[in-house]
Amino acid sequence: MQNLLLPNAAAAAPWCAQPRRRPSRLSVRASASSPSAPRRETDPRKRVVITGMGLVSVFGNDVDAYYARLLAGESGVGAIDRFDASGFPTRFAAQIRGFSSEGYVDAKLDRRLDDCHRYALVASKKALESACLAAGSSAMEKVDKERAGVIVGSGMGGITAFSDGVQNLVTKGYRKISPFCIPHAITNTSAAMIAMDAAVGFRGPNYSISTACATSNHCFHSAADQIRLGRADVMVAGGTEAAIIPIGLGGFVACRALSQRNDDPGTASRPWDKDRDGIVMGEGAGILVMESLEHAMRRDAPILAEYLGGAVNSDAYHMTNPRPDGCGVSVCIRQGLEDAGVTPEEVNYINAHATSTPAGDLAEVNALKHVFKDPSRIKLNATKSMIGHSLGAAGGLEAIATIKAITTGWVHPTINQFNPEPEVDQFNTVRSVKQQHEVHVGISNSFGFGGQNSVVVFAPFKS
Repeated sequence: MQNLLLPNAAAAAPWCAQPRRRPSRLSVRASASSPSAPRRETDPRKRVVITGMGLVSVFGNDVDAYYARLLAGESGVGAIDRFDASGFPTRFAAQIRGFSSEGYVDAKLDRRLDDCHRYALVASKKALESACLAAGSSAMEKVDKERAGVIVGSGMGGITAFSDGVQNLVTKGYRKISPFCIPHAITNTSAAMIAMDAAVGFRGPNYSISTACATSNHCFHSAADQIRLGRADVMVAGGTEAAIIPIGLGGFVACRALSQRNDDPGTASRPWDKDRDGIVMGEGAGILVMESLEHAMRRDAPILAEYLGGAVNSDAYHMTNPRPDGCGVSVCIRQGLEDAGVTPEEVNYINAHATSTPAGDLAEVNALKHVFKDPSRIKLNATKSMIGHSLGAAGGLEAIATIKAITTGWVHPTINQFNPEPEVDQFNTVRSVKQQHEVHVGISNSFGFGGQNSVVVFAPFKS
């Protein structure tokens, strides 16, 4: 994400021009004579598969309906009506409307919760249902709850709960602060509530990760580690966010990060377009059920795709700006492919971070060119062009889009590419209309404030 207010850091050195190969902790070399051909994990206890997906999005709470609208190239961006935004220079977002948690969250609890946690609870339970682990099912009863965990994070947590607490403190005094202010504001509340739900009761690893807009991918990466290290059989993982409130909007306005295309908000999120002018705020939750292959096969679970690997690292460069040369990102991608046992030549689909900022979009493209020598083979698209930037939930919603591309054979378009940057000409950015495409290996990128980089790698499951 680009910031136009803070001064630029020193020019970045091209330290990633010659990558350092390192042995993967979870894969081995094919042979000493072929260092570019790592082998994939074969142990079914360490192979990680995706057995369920759930979401809350601007396009509703059903995964298939969500992807259908992405394939149709619809924009979910419109005027903010949750509060009076008339005094802000940006007055639009990809705001969720008509959300209901009925049937998934107890009515009394629902009234108290920040939307951030409501979204997470609904998306997680829907993901468990799709994994055939619905509440009360025989399959759920057979799960060893000590070996089932939750890693769900958020970039900003329960920001409404905290904002309300501050407002009450200022106007009414500390005695009027809700006792739920802090418990519902902290970022680990979503993961805790998912596990505590009587229908779930997972007592294994449980924590949140907060790495701004890279949060969801960090959670997937960590959840996979819990399985590969033998600490868990099943993990619920992903991200959630609900920051479209006055302080959230105002904070991003102060960073000068947002588009101000108020006259035509549906075209405001335009990754790789020369006239892009900033991100569009979004919200929601994207959750995966991740299992060891051994556990999934033992219970005859539906296997949607395989998580091959991933990586996380840091730019160590600037609080909000990416490294212009993309070095941190390219190293992260290489490490992710190494962890996955995949060569760059095998990758033929990338769901890009692509936030629609002047600096960020091209920094990512520069990084991709460091890694992939023949970009013309790769379908590259940007989910944020339609649903905006859901911050900590973005990687979860984009991982679901990546897996749907694998399972359906259709890649959704990137809309609003009216005047594309020449730097992306080498890639097929799937302009305007969906394309049929057999995904062999797909990666999903997410990067966040503080120089947080994350990459996850998915592929069709092959027994």
